[in-house]
Amino acid sequence: MTDASPTPPSAPSLPATPLWHTLPHAPAPGTCLGHVDEVPDGQVLLRQVFAAADSAQQHPFKLLLLRSGPTVTAFANRCAHFGVPLAVAQEHLKFQPHTSLSCNVHYARYRWSDGVCEWGDCEGESLIAIPLRVDALGTICIAAPALAA
Repeated sequence: MTDASPTPPSAPSLPATPLWHTLPHAPAPGTCLGHVDEVPDGQVLLRQVFAAADSAQQHPFKLLLLRSGPTVTAFANRCAHFGVPLAVAQEHLKFQPHTSLSCNVHYARYRWSDGVCEWGDCEGESLIAIPLRVDALGTICIAAPALAA
């Protein structure tokens, strides 16, 4: 005899978050983004960097640097909901220090710690993380992408 109970519907899957280095105009690993002292604790800085191949510097790659104590993290300045920037200028950034940052177009709210959307149309999706390394002198650089297992 077989079990006649219906199979529950599966939850809809979320779209895969793109990898930062696959985005247009992404800078190379090793690109330096500044010094840890330039990012005040509990603040977010909007940065623009240019890929080495963009010698005319016409296509900046926009990212966000967040600092919480000694930890600096980076995300592409791109809302997971619609791909628009979370902010187009430093003064337009909306965030709660050490807690969250928000898209000022759709008001999606992302966790500070990992960039996961906790409120809004893209709930459960994530900002695109950019791996960093901070050297002994405090210089922040883009780290090499993690290799797939």
